[in-house]
Amino acid sequence: MADAKNNEVPVEVTDETVNAQAAEAAETKATAKAGKRSARGIAEAEEKTGKIEKQQHRAEEKAEEAEKPKQPVKPTRSRLERRSKGYRKSAEAITKDKLYSLKEALELATKTSSVKFDASVELHVNLGVDPRQADQNIRANLVLPQGTGKTVRIAVFADEAIEGVDVSGIEAITKDLEKGVINFDILIATPANMAKLGKYARLLGPRGLMPNPKSGTVTTDVAKAVSEAKAGRVEYRVDSTGIIHLSVGKVSFGTDRLLENTQAVMTSIRSAKPASVKGTYIRSVHVTTTMGPSIAVTPNE
Repeated sequence: MADAKNNEVPVEVTDETVNAQAAEAAETKATAKAGKRSARGIAEAEEKTGKIEKQQHRAEEKAEEAEKPKQPVKPTRSRLERRSKGYRKSAEAITKDKLYSLKEALELATKTSSVKFDASVELHVNLGVDPRQADQNIRANLVLPQGTGKTVRIAVFADEAIEGVDVSGIEAITKDLEKGVINFDILIATPANMAKLGKYARLLGPRGLMPNPKSGTVTTDVAKAVSEAKAGRVEYRVDSTGIIHLSVGKVSFGTDRLLENTQAVMTSIRSAKPASVKGTYIRSVHVTTTMGPSIAVTPNE
């Protein structure tokens, strides 16, 4: 019996069926009102009538929607078409799927920068590493030969006052950190005072400002660290997808100065190759400017 019920084909609900059910429900309701059914029967009849009325309402709505003229759907614009006019004009000067030499890419990047301010020139290097492995989580720092083109605010977390920095002294920096105020771009500390910065790790860590020996910001030679920071010391690290993102200067530097900085970065990245990495180490290299199009570079140049 159960199998027979499961094999029943659902009956299509038509307007005639709905009208017949409505008539039957109305007759049942009239009979119930005449006192020929119990209170429970009356409730069931009213519930059935309500369901039939809802079906009629849905059928009417579907008929109205079918009669309405369909609105034309606008085609989705491509990603390039949604860009600004300046970006689209710059993108026209770049040959798609072509690998440029590093010098050609930097020269093209400076010419295609369409913004009114002095844009940064960025280097993006995709490495064949697994950042989840401790020995492949590449992190290093270097001093760019031509500097970064940025004015950096330097703070020194040490007992003695240091000349040539924006903020120095443990007490002065601690007062600002207690209030959540950060008025520096680089924080240099001595090893003996690192324990005092531990309580501010949640404030400094996410911003990349926590001093670290690998980045050269934890050192006993504070004067050297300050001079290197002013000269253009930068730190790079692979993200969770194995890509390094780093600014190598400004558009105003010109091709030659940018090339010198970029070559220094690429040399540093190659020297940081882990011994456990097999196969292709540098998968792809791209150069771009702030709000500018990306330019593919020959990875093994």
